[in-house]
Amino acid sequence: MSFKSNEIHAVPTNIITGFLGVGKTSTILHLLKSKPPNERWAVLVNEFGEIGVDGSLFEGTHSKQQGVFIREVPGGCMCCAAGLPMQIALTQLLSEARPDRLLIEPTGLGHPKEVLEVLTSEYYREVLSLQRTLTLVDARTLSDSRYTDHATFNQQIAMADVVVGNKVDLYREGDTSMLANYVKENAAPQIDIVLSQNGDIPFSLLFGSSANHLLNRHGHHHHHHHHKQSAPLVSELPLPESGFLKAENQDEGYSSIGWRFSASKVFDYRKLSAFLLTIQAMRMKAVFITNTGVFGYNLTLDALAEMELDDAMESRIEIISDRQYDDLEPDLLACVLG
Repeated sequence: MSFKSNEIHAVPTNIITGFLGVGKTSTILHLLKSKPPNERWAVLVNEFGEIGVDGSLFEGTHSKQQGVFIREVPGGCMCCAAGLPMQIALTQLLSEARPDRLLIEPTGLGHPKEVLEVLTSEYYREVLSLQRTLTLVDARTLSDSRYTDHATFNQQIAMADVVVGNKVDLYREGDTSMLANYVKENAAPQIDIVLSQNGDIPFSLLFGSSANHLLNRHGHHHHHHHHKQSAPLVSELPLPESGFLKAENQDEGYSSIGWRFSASKVFDYRKLSAFLLTIQAMRMKAVFITNTGVFGYNLTLDALAEMELDDAMESRIEIISDRQYDDLEPDLLACVLG
């Protein structure tokens, strides 16, 4: 499509990035509460897993009638294959929403530099106005080599216009100083650090032009790794006669496993709650239709959080870990009523 003919021009755009479980989704949910009622906002979210849960979490609390439009790109890095998955989703989202602001949440295991390259390409140069990139960091992870040795983790900090030290209520003595030192060593000079709890950040942090630190310092570069580009997205496949399907993904040293269930499969709330408490993973997100209502779940290494949702088209769960889970399906199916 031609954006020029449809007069979509200079949409203020923010990237909200950060590693697994740092609170990106919670942060966007807080920001959506600050959306001026007369504005239309679009959210493009990328997930490492094949199932796609974030869209259901957002849509369960915000609707198009409220001026919030959601689009997902599941299945790993959304910028691969010349950026086509991302460009297709972004073009469709902008055409439908015609937004006053665009928020982009790349997967915590994605390649943020390549996302920047797509957004600053000639194709989007007049369509988008790239504003501050916010990188969320949990300072407690800076003593864990699974984070500090991971190229994506450091790339996320290097691209930041603002570093948000999230989960500050859980920090130990010295964590804030460690964050300041790490940012000084790995981010662009004189980057602001803001501390937050539960992703609750000031709305004002979105405003201001992005310095495009990674592109300015290193130039354009493309990564290469395997993706099943020819396969249809599992998140959009019709469900089989069994009423559910499973999908798995592996990349960047992590594995994901997830399931989709038709709306006809209603879960026993008590059994489901007990099952979810047995999961130990870097990250788990889920939306379930239960006999007591529709609920969203968010598991990090800190805790399992539950939120009541207005509605859901189907039940979905995605688990991301540095180990593989091969034995969960029987216990999950045992939570289905009847």
